[in-house]
Amino acid sequence: MSSAQGGGDSKLFARGKVAELRLELNSGGKKDKNFVQKKVALKKIVANMTMSNNEMVSLFPDIIGCMHIQSLEIKKMCFLFLVNYSRMKPEIAVKAIPVLEQDMEDSNPLVRALALRTMSYVHVKEYVQATFPLVKRLLKDNDPYVRKTAAFCVAKLYDHDKQMVEKSDLIERLNQLLRDDNPTVVASALAGLMDIWERSDNIKLTIDYSNASKMVAILPDCSEWGQTYILEALMSYVPQESGEATLLAERIAPRLSHSNSAVVLTCIRVILYLMNYIANEKQISALCRKLSPPLVTLLAKGPEVQYLALRNALLILQRRPDVLRNDIRVFFCKYNDPIYVKVTKLELIFMLANEKNIDEVLTELREYATEVDVHFVRKAVRAIGKLAIKIEPAARRCINLLLELVATKVPYIVQEATVVIRNIFRKYPNQYESIIGTLCEHLDSLDEPEAKAAMVWVIGQYADRIENSDALLEDFLYSFAEEPVEVQLALLTATVKLFIQRPTKAQELVPKVLKWATEETDNPDLRDRAYMYWRLLSSDIDVAKQIVMGDKPPITAESEKLDPQTLEEMCLSVGTLATIYLKPVQTVFRSARPRRLADSPALQKHLLPTSQNLPTFENAKSLSMLGMGGQPAIIRPDQSANGGNMDNAVNDADAYFAGIGSQQMAAMGIHGDAFGDNNGTEAGYVVNQYNPQQVYQPAQGVGSNGDLLIL
Repeated sequence: MSSAQGGGDSKLFARGKVAELRLELNSGGKKDKNFVQKKVALKKIVANMTMSNNEMVSLFPDIIGCMHIQSLEIKKMCFLFLVNYSRMKPEIAVKAIPVLEQDMEDSNPLVRALALRTMSYVHVKEYVQATFPLVKRLLKDNDPYVRKTAAFCVAKLYDHDKQMVEKSDLIERLNQLLRDDNPTVVASALAGLMDIWERSDNIKLTIDYSNASKMVAILPDCSEWGQTYILEALMSYVPQESGEATLLAERIAPRLSHSNSAVVLTCIRVILYLMNYIANEKQISALCRKLSPPLVTLLAKGPEVQYLALRNALLILQRRPDVLRNDIRVFFCKYNDPIYVKVTKLELIFMLANEKNIDEVLTELREYATEVDVHFVRKAVRAIGKLAIKIEPAARRCINLLLELVATKVPYIVQEATVVIRNIFRKYPNQYESIIGTLCEHLDSLDEPEAKAAMVWVIGQYADRIENSDALLEDFLYSFAEEPVEVQLALLTATVKLFIQRPTKAQELVPKVLKWATEETDNPDLRDRAYMYWRLLSSDIDVAKQIVMGDKPPITAESEKLDPQTLEEMCLSVGTLATIYLKPVQTVFRSARPRRLADSPALQKHLLPTSQNLPTFENAKSLSMLGMGGQPAIIRPDQSANGGNMDNAVNDADAYFAGIGSQQMAAMGIHGDAFGDNNGTEAGYVVNQYNPQQVYQPAQGVGSNGDLLIL
């Protein structure tokens, strides 16, 4: 029977003709006592409406004629049709208002709530005006389900007509619902107030400790949706004392063991927020320990929830490293994990790895590097190289594992290993040169730009220690014109390094490569770098050596970290879609209000990420760094030439280039103005990521009467 019924439902989605459906809808008469035929006809109409068959709008008068039938199932389908087509035929939709008003007098609370919800969803002027008095009346309805629906309808009306709602007393009535005896009604009123506040520029949201305490008190009696609404609202409470924040965090901590993942993640967000206002380090550590088990528990759910929990864990670990510190094993990958879960787990394994667990981690990564998924294997090999940079005492073990993997001669493993070994050389210069020979044995298997650029960098950097460095470099130069820019830049730099270290070996290569890079390329980065090297080599070889072969800024394995300002803001969005992208919430949702920590006497400003000396935008990369590990250099304006005076440095540079004689220019082979004739001034534009935002703070001394939204 069930299969036959399922087959019948699928037949409803056949594209129907208006005339046939109208006849079916109006047939039956008195014989159809339970309105079976009307229900089937309405199901077909709704199915066609779902398939975007706009011909159904012709049935509008017939649908309105069915609305008076006292059947909840029929009313639901009729109201769904009304909401969908009311904006296309507003003149016909208006005729349904009397029916809806009559339904709001019905003895069944489900019918009253359904009629009110339908009226508030119709974005037609007559409907909006008619809904106002009805909402006011039903906000005081005897049934809590109707009051809950009316609370949401106030927010919906605000979406339709802000000014009309602000001029009326609906917001005051919504505030009064916060004193309702039913927790579900209170949670719904709170959700409505929050939605109005998010959309308004003229309304302040004020939650004092008394209000916050009352909200927490009703948490256990609310549904999971109600608990989420209340916890969301607590993000607008600004503690004025450290003790208030501590007590509130302890009171909501039991929600961490809730079965619903939305409640758990929202609770984690509120606790992380309140930690910013807690002064006691021991209490913060205790709260961090409480955050670990719920995150681990979420990993037992479906892959989508796992992924959300893992992305949030990446964020939380950057702000509170004590969370999950001893739970690295739970992030080891399972054979049936989707690739997006595996890759995120790999990131967390890297973040949690330390000297104590490095052997266990490397054993696990060795297994990952032999899997069939190429993308995951590449990530695993790269993680091994990054661990060598992150944990210095384990560098030798990581390198031995990389060499073991290179010995498999699997092309994509060799190429990833080449890239990470280049970074290891940068981190530990003059320490592990013995492995260069092993890399040179696998030159033929390199066909990806990043791997080629990495190997070329190794050859150029250690040209004086590789006997046939000139021959190896010349092999790469055969295809210079066909290589991508990343490899061309690396070849150009490596050739100059070879000339500086072994002039006799590269005296023929350098002019040839410089000529290619300046005359036979369209890429401005490559051409500019070639001209710079040409002038350096033509002026003073010792200065060129100091610049090209000078000490490089140290690299780290922490380049994926968010900048402090973004990290501080993202911790206020834990559990939202923004954490999937690790972008500020207003970047993901343009209409969303930016999240900022409100100032307060209890705010621990000295512990915030923005107050600590962390490098800003650490993961920024420029084109000039391609092929060089993608590691950003730290530029300090106060350490420029001539004792830090930038103007003097610029003037000296201008004087130097102006003083270069014509013979020297001719010797360099630069004819005319190689850098372009620019008589105008170049305008500099600074683009700010964040527009000036208004700061919303709770008004002190306001809200003691329980009102949260103040006009």
